[in-house]
Amino acid sequence: MPLSILVVDDEENIRYLLQDILEDEGYYVKTADSITTAKDRLNEEDFDIVFLDVWLPDGEGIDLIPYIKKLNPVTKIIMISGHANIPIAVKAIKEGAFDFLEKPISTETIFAVIEKAQKEIQLQKEYIYLKEKATEDIQIIGESPQIQDLKEKIRKVAKTNAWVMILGENGTGKELVAKSIHYLSDRKDKPFVDINCAAIPDELFEAELFGYEKGAFTGAESRKLGKLEIADGGTLFLDEVADMSLSAQAKLLRVLEEKEFTRLGGNKKIKVDIRVLSATNKNIEEEVKKGNFRQDLAYRLAVVPLHVPPLRERDGDIILLAEYFLQKFATENKVEKPELSEEVKELLLKYNWPGNIRELKNLMERLCIFAGGRVITPDDLPDYIKNNQKKTVSNIENVEDCLPIQIKPLKEFREEAEKRLIEKAIQQYDHNLKEVAKILHVDLSSLYRKMKQYNLGD
Repeated sequence: MPLSILVVDDEENIRYLLQDILEDEGYYVKTADSITTAKDRLNEEDFDIVFLDVWLPDGEGIDLIPYIKKLNPVTKIIMISGHANIPIAVKAIKEGAFDFLEKPISTETIFAVIEKAQKEIQLQKEYIYLKEKATEDIQIIGESPQIQDLKEKIRKVAKTNAWVMILGENGTGKELVAKSIHYLSDRKDKPFVDINCAAIPDELFEAELFGYEKGAFTGAESRKLGKLEIADGGTLFLDEVADMSLSAQAKLLRVLEEKEFTRLGGNKKIKVDIRVLSATNKNIEEEVKKGNFRQDLAYRLAVVPLHVPPLRERDGDIILLAEYFLQKFATENKVEKPELSEEVKELLLKYNWPGNIRELKNLMERLCIFAGGRVITPDDLPDYIKNNQKKTVSNIENVEDCLPIQIKPLKEFREEAEKRLIEKAIQQYDHNLKEVAKILHVDLSSLYRKMKQYNLGD
């Protein structure tokens, strides 16, 4: 689609000249001879570029700039004047004009400024698209009580500057939670910068975090900004934070406390304003006890801990998520959305989902591609889904004894049954909580929370 251009000038010959030149190059062009007419044109359709005269019969062209920007922030306004002076040019630029040209304007100058404006328009549109896509991709899908509780906690903590540690198994959506916090915060228009702490070799940690100056080490052929500097004003997300070495932890703690650092090979202190979010699939308390993670760093990072439940603990969301992913991949691949048969739904609900949401997402993408628009049947599912159903605690003797038999509210029934089942499992496995968590198919942090909730001790 060609660029759309509006020429606003009270001189008829200027309007027609610009229109002829621009239309010859394939641009879509409209003209206006006053502010009033220009507003009519702007309200009728969007324009990529507006050539705007400084002096018009019913007012100053500069006064139209805020009106144009309010209608379409991406529109580039190029001021033109036969009586230009520096104060007017400065005022126009401050108001949001892209450039200021003095009449008479050469054809070369016109095309040069259009080319420059077009590049900026493209960059802005790409930025807006990526930002909107990022916002769409941070939806936390689910209606289970666990997810509703998590969403509420995210909303509350997002408006603060508190540092948050996000806990949960692999594939549960910890990065999604981090992005949700960022995009709901006052820092949403600033960078969200992530670091996978498990993927960075110890010897490269400082260079990645702090950046470096040209010549700081062999191969440093130019200056490189570190993640801390890039995240200034925004959010730094430390993924798999518990996998950092102790030496890297010490360096990180120092800079987080001082909020300043020096690039490798440099001597200038750089101050940053960042919010730090972190995530791990490990039990951070256990890692501290083992000596694998600094306690002072854990305290600093986990001002607010948030737990993301595994998929097996939120059965009510499994079909909802499956339908969401099927629609997403059908749209992306331009195919008709397949439907889940009742038998398939039952199998999905019975499966244990060791890979959590990531595993479900990958399966739905595969089914969407191969099932086309038809109904998905059990034959379409991989064998491990059909054969490896959700494990039970049947090897805990006399589980029935854990269940109350009197009629009572369902919530009380569930809580009492859960408490007695956990208690019996702890006894049977001689307080080996790792084994208890394994047989009950919950992570250790979830087990600890349940034990605390039911006053079961440890």
